[in-house]
Amino acid sequence: MPSLRSRALSAALIAAGRRRRFASAEAVRTRVAESARRPASHLPPRSLGRVAEISRTFVGAWPVYDVSPRGSEPEARVLYVHGGGYINELVRPHWAFIRQLVTQARARVVVPAYILAPRGTADRTVPVAADLLSGLIESGGAGGTVLIGDSAGAGLALAAAQRLRDRTGAQPSRIVLISPWLDVTMSHPDQARIEAADPMLARPGLREAGRLYAGTLAADDPRVSPLHGSFAGLAPLTVFTGTRDVLTTDSRELLSRALAAGTDVEFHEAAGLPHTYPLLPVPEGRAARERIVELIRSTADA
Repeated sequence: MPSLRSRALSAALIAAGRRRRFASAEAVRTRVAESARRPASHLPPRSLGRVAEISRTFVGAWPVYDVSPRGSEPEARVLYVHGGGYINELVRPHWAFIRQLVTQARARVVVPAYILAPRGTADRTVPVAADLLSGLIESGGAGGTVLIGDSAGAGLALAAAQRLRDRTGAQPSRIVLISPWLDVTMSHPDQARIEAADPMLARPGLREAGRLYAGTLAADDPRVSPLHGSFAGLAPLTVFTGTRDVLTTDSRELLSRALAAGTDVEFHEAAGLPHTYPLLPVPEGRAARERIVELIRSTADA
């Protein structure tokens, strides 16, 4: 049974009409057009600078933020790939999560503000993300490297890990996927039933966002939908999903396919919780974030 706070938050999301953002293909196209006219900021909040050293460089056209503990050496490295349906920038909940990784896990967190769809498509985006991951792994230093992504960012993160495995065999210490969007076709037969209870997402808009991100690639190309790629030879996976998330089918399919390929999976499915619940201000989200901090610390200890 989800906590009272979680139930209240889900009700508030429904009342606020959060699902309207993905209610139709037209709603997504309208949002993309508005973002093109008035791009949203991806800048970190000023308050983060009080606890972290922040720098920004560019990898091609991508702004990449490097966030480290202020006054001490980081004990691990994290590449964090944000969600937003491939059409939305970093927002405050992402930066709040990054703050926790820096202050509690004592991690150096590298955060790409990747180019959004439709300008940023999988054929261009996945190779750059794989290069960032490769560079962070090779940089060495204390601790290990953890790859983290939420929602669409989890799909990009997994595709990057698959590409790096195919290219060099290298992998991070662990991959953490939060409510991952791994198949943009939105074709799983269980999704219609789950969608009815989802307070945040709807299939029509997700299909359109996925189409924009796919560009000239097929929607089931592993670069676009890494659920269709190979799970052999990947780093150990930790997956968080909630049963009120239309994308929970992707996590369940990942569990089955990864285990069949011999890849270790730590799987958390929270009953009654919505999309990206580990980033939400609810008790279950706090527990999930604490587990992620533990996982990062474990790479430092190792």
